[in-house]
Amino acid sequence: MSHQLINHSPDLKRLRDEGYDVAVRSNYLLINNVPYVNSSKEIKFGTLVSELSLVGDLTTTPGTHVVYFAGDHPCHKDGSEIIKIKHQSEQKRFDNDLVVHHSFSSKPEGGYKDYYDKMTTYVAIISSHAASIDPNVTARTFPVIEPEKDESVFNYIDTASSRAEINLVTRKLEIGKIGIVGLGGTGSYVLDLVAKTPVREIHLFDGDKFSQHNAFRSPGAPSVDELRKAPRKVAYLQEQYSKMHRNIVAHDCYIDASNVDQLKSLNFVFLCLDNGTAKKLIVEKLEEFGISFIDVGMGVNLVDESLLGVLRITSSTGNKREHVRDKNRIPFSNGDGNNDYDRNIQIADLNALNAALAVIKWKKLCGFYRDFENEHHSTYTIDGNKLINEDQA
Repeated sequence: MSHQLINHSPDLKRLRDEGYDVAVRSNYLLINNVPYVNSSKEIKFGTLVSELSLVGDLTTTPGTHVVYFAGDHPCHKDGSEIIKIKHQSEQKRFDNDLVVHHSFSSKPEGGYKDYYDKMTTYVAIISSHAASIDPNVTARTFPVIEPEKDESVFNYIDTASSRAEINLVTRKLEIGKIGIVGLGGTGSYVLDLVAKTPVREIHLFDGDKFSQHNAFRSPGAPSVDELRKAPRKVAYLQEQYSKMHRNIVAHDCYIDASNVDQLKSLNFVFLCLDNGTAKKLIVEKLEEFGISFIDVGMGVNLVDESLLGVLRITSSTGNKREHVRDKNRIPFSNGDGNNDYDRNIQIADLNALNAALAVIKWKKLCGFYRDFENEHHSTYTIDGNKLINEDQA
């Protein structure tokens, strides 16, 4: 199937976005899984086939009103053939794996304006009789769509962007390599969100194992058997998210002076670690390398049997870096033990929110979201539900 042709042709794209099982094969347009009634009054599924008129890599007005059908001749629910569209019944082989058995003719006044108009008209004529027997049958099956080789970083096509008609906006996220340093609660949620974007590669850095407490502050739901294996954190997350994104690279290590140069090839980095000494080194090196990054942090305390806290999202880009030190926006201490987050309180919702705010800011930096303030430091206070932006560039 030529996804490029479908993406570039509004009528074919509309068919796919509305859930039809669309394919292009041997210069023919196919709609698979079209329900119909056969002569035995049974519901079956066939394939509607049309010639495909193109101008370059775009569809034009259909060259003929006739379509072909692979399957039995469609019938009314009483088993009698639908005569009004009957044209010819003979087997034709268009290609090795494309054989049709009937052709139909239904020409509206003025003809069909495009292939969406043509194919949905025939689908409605054929499938309406099947729907009269079972109202749940439909040709709009929303099939899983696998990309062609080297076409996408995903194992299946991002139909969410195409349905929302934001493909051009989404392409702004097609940058080279993203790094996530620290895959605890917040870092794993950053991965969950970034894995749904078309970045070319996602590099994971963490030297810890995936433990039981991680399961309660990370996305997903690992099984007992998975936890018993005590997998390495980056290996576990790579396996989970490689089901969707093809280019997730695991680095089973903590970043220190011996390996910090691994970050040099990255285009953007999310810092989601709480080791202040390591963070200071990484921040200095990222600034030296000229790499933009976002650092996240969380301070949570137990007061009168409830939790109070603040989430922090600090950005550093080529347009603004001085606030990191001038205003001490990123703490480089290793903590004094008074922060209950250091004691692994399981607060997945805060991890998820911290990650979401960080990824939203990254998308702003990429131009995906409109950014009026261009803030480089934000804090969210839990008890007052207050989000404050500072350090505008």
